[in-house]
Amino acid sequence: MTEQSATATAAVKKQGNLKTRVIAAMVLVPLVLALTWAGVVPFVLLVAGLAVLMAHEWAGIVHDGDARQFILLAVAGVAGAVAIAMPLPLAGLIVASVWVASILLTAWDMRGFTRWHVLGVPYLALPAFALVMLRAHPACGFAVIVFLFLAVWLSDTLAYFAGKSIGGPKFAPRISPNKTWAGFGGAVAGGALAGVLAGLIFGYRVWPLIVLGALLGGWEQIGDLFESAAKRRFGVKDSGAIIPGHGGILDRVDGLVAAAVLALLWGTWVSGSLRDAACGVLLWGAK
Repeated sequence: MTEQSATATAAVKKQGNLKTRVIAAMVLVPLVLALTWAGVVPFVLLVAGLAVLMAHEWAGIVHDGDARQFILLAVAGVAGAVAIAMPLPLAGLIVASVWVASILLTAWDMRGFTRWHVLGVPYLALPAFALVMLRAHPACGFAVIVFLFLAVWLSDTLAYFAGKSIGGPKFAPRISPNKTWAGFGGAVAGGALAGVLAGLIFGYRVWPLIVLGALLGGWEQIGDLFESAAKRRFGVKDSGAIIPGHGGILDRVDGLVAAAVLALLWGTWVSGSLRDAACGVLLWGAK
């Protein structure tokens, strides 16, 4: 095969992969939005289900597919998702107990400790808790989750096209060689655009959401790098193959889990209340 034909074949393959990704997104995005709109219970079930799938992939990457670690990780993720239905100290105790059990099991099996063996439980439980806690607010819950989704989706999209069309210096070559500073700028711009759209759709002041959206867009790229670093450490290209053209669940929500935690912390700081964090996100710049 000549170099020219090889290049043409690669281009066709990339085009086909992009088409597959677009089709998958056209199916999944409306489904996720519908479950988010349907209410807190359907959203909790969605997050809990995703947490179980994420636990399976994380256990496969970091723990050699150990079924015991998968169960512990799944319990932690589900506990984070259903924490609003129980006293928060009890949910925290469950997650902490599972975390200790996971660490002790790793030590018992003498697999050798890395930070990835220790971070699995909080990586699953905290974002699940953040997403559900934000959605649970009766006044601001739906709007803040849509804003969060828009920030992550648009950041990913603009980062991809900015990186491909502009290129330039690499952002984190040791972790993810394909990421560029242009792509990072695209992610920030995508988050800012999400702020504009969310403000116009839901009637909130736009400029605060632009600022926060840009911050979330940049931060979701850090979440992407975190998962990329884990996969690189264990020699894995994709976390799974459950989503055609996209890879695994972790490959799709790596930015969302980071952005969700940041949004919850931001909203809690602004509102002074964990329960009102959703409105803190949307109203932080209001007079």
